[in-house]
Amino acid sequence: MRAILFDVFGTVVDWRSSLVAQFRALSAELGRELPGEMLAGQWRGHYAPSMDRVRTGELPWTILDDLHRTSLRALLAQHGLDLDAALVERVNRFWHRLEPWPDAVNGLHRLKERFVIGTLTNGNLALMVDVARHAGLPWDVLFCADLFQHYKPDPQVYLGACRLLGLPPSEVMLCAAHNYDLRAARALGFRTAFIPRPTEYGPAQRKDLDAEEDWDLIAGDLEDLGRRLVPAL
Repeated sequence: MRAILFDVFGTVVDWRSSLVAQFRALSAELGRELPGEMLAGQWRGHYAPSMDRVRTGELPWTILDDLHRTSLRALLAQHGLDLDAALVERVNRFWHRLEPWPDAVNGLHRLKERFVIGTLTNGNLALMVDVARHAGLPWDVLFCADLFQHYKPDPQVYLGACRLLGLPPSEVMLCAAHNYDLRAARALGFRTAFIPRPTEYGPAQRKDLDAEEDWDLIAGDLEDLGRRLVPAL
């Protein structure tokens, strides 16, 4: 194995807590209450359906930043929240300032000692550059959906990353907190590692609480994965 690629949203960064904190700060600045927890959950709820509209051809290729903006406008209208265009754009960029899970940075640094590490994400490149810089994520490479003009779990994303790395899938591992992602990667010959993030969606999370298959590795977090794949000398 020569490279490990990572899902980002939920696996490496805590999108929900990050969004809620930013909505809370904006509420204090504006002097009006924005329902941050509800908006964060519902906004993420638009994530898969909006990408599916692209994947099925209902929409032409559209990057995630633009899908997020469309979903945000729909949610604001649904809740009767009137924000001007500049503020909508500012809120849309909340996704560019996501905090890492506490184990993420140290775990990635350790894995980087032995493997090429990079993203394999539905985020677009500009979004992932900002997330990496904000969260201090030490990637070697960013594989993003707009490089392939496909969204996971389309095989073009996984195989496109292997092609650009010059590696067969058998020499690449995907690490993710989402069983569907690992399932798609394994079907194409990738090695797989599951990291549970049981609070990704908040206290009411009902999916991806555990590994649903016998993945190649099931680790407690990224620091645990680092200890197991890069033993101390």
